Amino acid sequence: MAEAIDAPRLGALLDQGCARLGLELDADRRDRLLRFIALLHKWNRAYNLTAVRDPEAMIKRHLLDSLSIVPWVRGPRVLDVGAGPGLPGIVLAIFDPSLELTLLDSNGKKVRFQRQAVLELGLANVHPVHERIEAFTDAHGFDQIVSRAFASLDDFIALSRPLLGAGGEWLAMKGRREVDEERAPAGVVIRERISLAVPGEEGARHLLRLAPEHHLDQQGTAS
Repeated sequence: MAEAIDAPRLGALLDQGCARLGLELDADRRDRLLRFIALLHKWNRAYNLTAVRDPEAMIKRHLLDSLSIVPWVRGPRVLDVGAGPGLPGIVLAIFDPSLELTLLDSNGKKVRFQRQAVLELGLANVHPVHERIEAFTDAHGFDQIVSRAFASLDDFIALSRPLLGAGGEWLAMKGRREVDEERAPAGVVIRERISLAVPGEEGARHLLRLAPEHHLDQQGTAS
């Protein structure tokens, strides 16, 4: 029997989590985020899009984890590499409609879900792309390139480097052990290591802001 969605409970978890993150949600964004989780939960039963199956866990481990990086996402053009079912890309696009999100993934069923979510949620600022990163090109370059669950830091930087625009930066979401072991690849500097406090999650999360050495400016600090 399919697990029922407890909408009031999920809404309360989202409200509490956003309050702890210092983020304000209007009614429209709140509704879209909850509809996104309901859609992900529905599709996940048939297509196994994520190992997280409990709707409450999805709020914590998917929505709030993605929202935890909002203060550092300035865009306007953002590429989400290995976006999976749209994490963090769709969540960021819902929270900030001024962003232009391109979601890149080589898994066809996950991109099909992205497209359905874009259609059902009316997200004109999200552009799903079914392609391997090695084959993807962009004429203008992105202001920020984000990764939540894509390969190693070295591979993430090397494969996405041709897609970074002038003055752009990478945002790499990592766990505690990973961030301790990470060193910037050659020609790249770590501007900032940021500890992320994700409401409801005990595991440590971090965000690395990185940029090519010649792009380093007063907006970030190398380390």
